[in-house]
Amino acid sequence: MAPSSTSVLLILLLSVVPASLASTPVSDGLELELGGDGLYREILRDETVLRLKELGKISDGEGFLERTFLSPASFRATDVIISWMKDAGLTTWVDQMGNIHGRFEPSNSTDKALLIGSHMDTVIDAGMYDGALGIICAISALKVLRVTGKLQRLTRPVEVIAFSDEEGVRFQTTFLGSAAVAGILPESILQVSDKSLYVAFNFSSGTTVQEVLRLNSFEASADALGQVKYSPESVGSYVEVHLEQGPVLEALRYPLGVVKGIAGQTRLKVIVDGSQGHAGTVPMKLRRDPMVAAAELVVTLEGLCKDPSRFLTYDEECGCFTEESLAGLVCTVGELLTWPSASNVIPGQVNFTVDIRAMDDLVRETIVASFSRIVMQRCDHRLVDCAVEHKLSRELHAFF
Repeated sequence: MAPSSTSVLLILLLSVVPASLASTPVSDGLELELGGDGLYREILRDETVLRLKELGKISDGEGFLERTFLSPASFRATDVIISWMKDAGLTTWVDQMGNIHGRFEPSNSTDKALLIGSHMDTVIDAGMYDGALGIICAISALKVLRVTGKLQRLTRPVEVIAFSDEEGVRFQTTFLGSAAVAGILPESILQVSDKSLYVAFNFSSGTTVQEVLRLNSFEASADALGQVKYSPESVGSYVEVHLEQGPVLEALRYPLGVVKGIAGQTRLKVIVDGSQGHAGTVPMKLRRDPMVAAAELVVTLEGLCKDPSRFLTYDEECGCFTEESLAGLVCTVGELLTWPSASNVIPGQVNFTVDIRAMDDLVRETIVASFSRIVMQRCDHRLVDCAVEHKLSRELHAFF
């Protein structure tokens, strides 16, 4: 039995990844055969790689890749992605959260849509595959269907979405784009301020999500956010191609892996207040140094997550966490800010972020509680004041 057009599309998505990342050229006479149609390596590999490189050059940073939510580079990338979507035969538009959509709508179809895509924003000093791979692979797969005449044979709508924000770099609130599409973005998000050194120390209110949306000609209202939402009845499934962002598949020499789930995540902000002073005149014994306390807490967090069995003792049967439940626990301190940040001044305040992820929500929550308790104990010992702010908490999403 010949595969359906939707099945062909999914197979193409799986094919385009190893093809686009292959380092060995395909011989001139070789074609990928699927259902009797020749699929051109120029699209699946060569063009995909060229587009990844092109998108990777669109950056707000000089000499590195940085493309954050609604930045100048994001709008340049929007224009390029729209042109690629149109080249694949898709109808395009940009919604009120800056997400880019490219859709093929079969005539008289009543089927639920297949959504494919990823995010177009990046972290600071990003790699060119993160997010971009999922967008460009989806466009490439649909372009092959157009070139081979299969696109018009699709019986269900297919839509590629390039989400405007996943990383949360600018506003420290992840998934603005996809949360809007899912209809779970609260109205209060419009008043969240962006990130800067002065915002971190509460010396400025910053620019809000609403302000930056309006500055770029979006409506930025609760009603506008509601218009972005897709009803569950209109969507049949979602598929995303993404790079691993880790060394496991490469070490095993596997070209592809299937994601079991999305780890639960907690983001904390730790604020350590001490006594600011001159680096040359305050004796060591009289110092209340928040930098030293913060350094101790960072090292403590590393130990907590490298060997969690020393700290976690819960399990209904064995009185401990199982090895499987502890697998995948990772903790990261990604930002550290000091005030006044001068080489000859003992800091008065140190802020740092904590990112904790695990494939077991109870493990993650227990680590968060344990670390928060340790923070207060260590800070009391060092005679500094500490606070732990919960910035984000997302539960595990298991797929199977």
